[in-house]
Amino acid sequence: MGTVVALAAQVGGAKLADGLYRLRGRDLSVIVNTGDDYEHLGLSFAPDLDTVLYALAGIASVGAGWEPEGESRVLHGMLKALGGPDRPPIGDKSLAAPILRTEWLKNDRRLTQITLEFSRRLGVLARILPMSDDAVRTNVVTDEGVVTFHEYFTQLACEPAVRGFEYAGAAEARVSDEVLDALHAASLEAVIICPSNPYHAIRPILEVPGMRDLLKKRGAPIVAVSPIVGGKAIKGSAGKMMRELGREPSALAAAGEYLRLIDGFVIDREDAGLAASVRSLGLEVLVAQTVMRTDENRLSLARTVLDFARSIRETKAVEARS
Repeated sequence: MGTVVALAAQVGGAKLADGLYRLRGRDLSVIVNTGDDYEHLGLSFAPDLDTVLYALAGIASVGAGWEPEGESRVLHGMLKALGGPDRPPIGDKSLAAPILRTEWLKNDRRLTQITLEFSRRLGVLARILPMSDDAVRTNVVTDEGVVTFHEYFTQLACEPAVRGFEYAGAAEARVSDEVLDALHAASLEAVIICPSNPYHAIRPILEVPGMRDLLKKRGAPIVAVSPIVGGKAIKGSAGKMMRELGREPSALAAAGEYLRLIDGFVIDREDAGLAASVRSLGLEVLVAQTVMRTDENRLSLARTVLDFARSIRETKAVEARS
């Protein structure tokens, strides 16, 4: 078996990354979105990095995968009592990573180094890698103006209509040496785009200069898993965003977001009727159970996706010899 690279963000992406980790361990690298990172109360928060970290470390809350199990909010209550902000609700355990991240960034440690240290301390063998050590921030273009994704999500509760996205800092960002190593590995067998919002979770990763070319030129099969099931996102606002951007919220539309990048697309059994339409886009299609409610669901989907990638790779090899 070779190595696997996953692109991930949000709880859905973290769940599949966890399934891949259970199968591949140290042979997995997860490139994580940092476009939703933000500063709050003087601290550097990286919600997607921490969500993936907690999932792979086996300490994520079952009901709120973006924070550790057994979370409390004593500090948040005291902050509010003293006149601090109501949102976002800050968990006591969840503050540990931002506190250390802020301090270590001030001491000139790279975000990648910090994340790898967190992973090592929590016993994670896979490499959890920020998409870049340079700051990239996703901005949401709305009828009410341009706001950061953090403002859109926490202060505006995703209510304004979305008209587009901007990825501030992406043009100047650099792919880290660790990401380059993962994608240049001679043993790379597959790249998996986990089920995450294509606009503010996966697109920022792809906007880092050189990232798309790196993925495409490696030649390993690239497989994406649909974040849309039955016309809506399992969690999050992907379906709402699609409608407001003039796209039908469907697995077919989600597949269209990755055209000219991916080789295969995985859709849920509920969307089996869309398989032929997705295939007409020039993509290989797999119909599978994609909703991950249990650990076994995560493991099963991860195994299914890797098998699908292997079949694509074998087909490519046969075609190359013909």
